[in-house]
Amino acid sequence: MIRIRRAALLAAVLAGAALPSFAAPATSGPAAVAQNLCDALVAAMKQGTATPFPARVQLLAPDIRGDFDLPLMSRIVVGPLWRQLAPADQQAMIDAFSDYSVANYAQRFKSYSGERFEVDPTASAMPNGDSVVHTKLYTGGPEPVELDYLMRLSGDRWRIIDVFLNGTISELAARRSEYSTVLRTGGIAALVDLLKKKTAELAN
Repeated sequence: MIRIRRAALLAAVLAGAALPSFAAPATSGPAAVAQNLCDALVAAMKQGTATPFPARVQLLAPDIRGDFDLPLMSRIVVGPLWRQLAPADQQAMIDAFSDYSVANYAQRFKSYSGERFEVDPTASAMPNGDSVVHTKLYTGGPEPVELDYLMRLSGDRWRIIDVFLNGTISELAARRSEYSTVLRTGGIAALVDLLKKKTAELAN
């Protein structure tokens, strides 16, 4: 499918993964990881707005941090500058991006009115060894929201490295574009501060 090729191409460009990757079989398949995430999001929605924001963060944090490869996503968002960063600055970025990612999901999935996910159990294999899992979020509207999860083996576990809306709109590409000016003008310290500020704003 065309949208799968686009996902693979963008992932290769952003992550520098043009060459095939070879790894041992994962303990859980890509679809199982996507299903786990979707189940966690529905569970958080069912908690409702009566549940305080910190409690929703605590509920979602283990699944978001486990199902997403947040260190790799942090590197992709920063781009070529990553290789020039000191280890402490790399870790600060990973921490800030991870905290923001969890808070963002806790804020977005905070109420429930019958929403449900449908996960395609058959993942689409990419030439470089990655996989794409197609899901649909039914919200009660005329058409479901299509969310495609791009996955990569990290050790013996499949983890999400990007999310595509309607098969073409990359969340990581959007983040990278959003943060490029901050990185260019203020460096990694400015981006870390921005992410911390955004995380704090989500809690209010």
